[in-house]
Amino acid sequence: MEEQPESGADQFADESSKPERSTGLPVSIDRDLNSFKESYDDSPVRWLEIVCLMLIVVLCDVTIYRGEGFAGYAAVVAGVSVLLAGGVPSKRSSTATWVFAILVAGAAARLTWCGSGLSFSAGVVVMSGFAMSLVGRTPYLIHTAVFASQAFAAGHHGLNHYWTSMARMKPPSRVQNIFAFILPVFALVVFGTLFIFANPDLASAFSARFSGLFASIGRWLENLTPAPLEALFCIAVSWIAIGLLRPILPAASDEDDVESSAPAEAGTTVPRPTSLFEAYRNTLFVVVGLFAVYLVFEFQTLWFREFPEGFHYSGYAHKGAAWLTVALALATVTLSLMFRGHVLHDPRLPMLRRLSWLWSIENVILALAVYNRLSIYVNFNGMTRMRTVGLLGMTSVLFGFLLVVHKISKGHDFRWLVRRQLWTVAFAVYLYAVLPVDAWVMRHNVQRVLSGDLSPAVQISVHQTSAEGVLQLFPLTRCNDETIREGVKAVLAQYQDYSENLATKRKSLGWTSRQFADEELLLTLQGSQNDWSDYKDKALRSTAITRFHEHAYQWY
Repeated sequence: MEEQPESGADQFADESSKPERSTGLPVSIDRDLNSFKESYDDSPVRWLEIVCLMLIVVLCDVTIYRGEGFAGYAAVVAGVSVLLAGGVPSKRSSTATWVFAILVAGAAARLTWCGSGLSFSAGVVVMSGFAMSLVGRTPYLIHTAVFASQAFAAGHHGLNHYWTSMARMKPPSRVQNIFAFILPVFALVVFGTLFIFANPDLASAFSARFSGLFASIGRWLENLTPAPLEALFCIAVSWIAIGLLRPILPAASDEDDVESSAPAEAGTTVPRPTSLFEAYRNTLFVVVGLFAVYLVFEFQTLWFREFPEGFHYSGYAHKGAAWLTVALALATVTLSLMFRGHVLHDPRLPMLRRLSWLWSIENVILALAVYNRLSIYVNFNGMTRMRTVGLLGMTSVLFGFLLVVHKISKGHDFRWLVRRQLWTVAFAVYLYAVLPVDAWVMRHNVQRVLSGDLSPAVQISVHQTSAEGVLQLFPLTRCNDETIREGVKAVLAQYQDYSENLATKRKSLGWTSRQFADEELLLTLQGSQNDWSDYKDKALRSTAITRFHEHAYQWY
């Protein structure tokens, strides 16, 4: 057995020896939470760690407390991640570290270009996962949440450790060399100032020359002096940062548990029939037959046909697709619950597996049917943000189902499945948060309008979009349809007024409020403003926009 350190982890020995307490959650999640045994890193404090901690506090103060927008949040997500990587005392990076570093970079880039509350939340989550991977732990979603929440408690242990370690810390040799330069300069300034004050004429001359400089320094120091709330904010940031630099680590292994269906050795579970086998077998027979009948109906009604005037697109392709997605999700849960526990040791398991493979094939075909319904809706009147959410959600459900199939074939346990299902959902949310969804949606709709299919104009008319979406509208100023062309010109004139006011406001707020998409949009609008100069008149603009809305609504 590996020898434990004399301090740090020993203080938790009594707690870790107690029986695990159930949280009342599902067994797999309960095991994940119980696996977090307290084990504290009490390695020596380095000067680099102290410097990184101070820089984290300064960065958060400048970008969050004194900042005004998403560019500052981008600096927090990227900068804190880099400083954590530099300051963690016991770094054990892995492949997950590089993966999460890429995710952090993606979130920071999105916040700089065209940020939102969702993209900032995604950045905070992947930053927490990155911090967890730095200490050698796999950032499963539940573990990441627990890791982030322990930062406050770990900060208390870290402060105590810093306090006891400071007396033993010695300044690095470079600091001593710096003092060899700083002390003589300091002495020169102090004694030189005293000599100047001793001569009134000299003091007056220096006062006239340096009064402006001293006034600027005074104002800078006044701005630098933190208010009481700012001081509390900096203390809270330093406390949490210490908890992330020196976390309370899980002692449990991250290895995947496997529920093997092979015959067990003596003294363990042996293959024997389970009372639920017949129920599971009959259920699979029923759903295989039901899905087969329904898929035939689906292909006859919605595949390879022209839809008549008045076809209920919303009912079939929107609500109907949602219900089929729920059916696929329910099939995923059903299969994952069937193939676990004693069922895996039933000698009749091969028959159950054959039925599950057949049902799995039907579920994949059902997933293709959902994609077909979504494509019908998109072809009807264009793309929207919510249809993008539908595609991502459907893909997450399909991938989750394939994970269940992989679990059954490899014998992984339910905890393995829960961890990866949560990863799947979280990654889908991350993609929606950081990808240029508005740009893709608007580009799709604009290209279809320019090709002669005018129906997506309704999505351009009724849905709000961000600066990256507006940047895709400029080709419509050459659209053959006059109402759409003039309506888009009026909309762009309206966006120009808004963008100019926003740029003035952000200039006064500082660099933390910058958004490069908004700046790019303003430059493009100003460069093309001759195309809609008539719509500087607000009355003409309002009339053109109203006509555009009424014209586009026919495709709603």
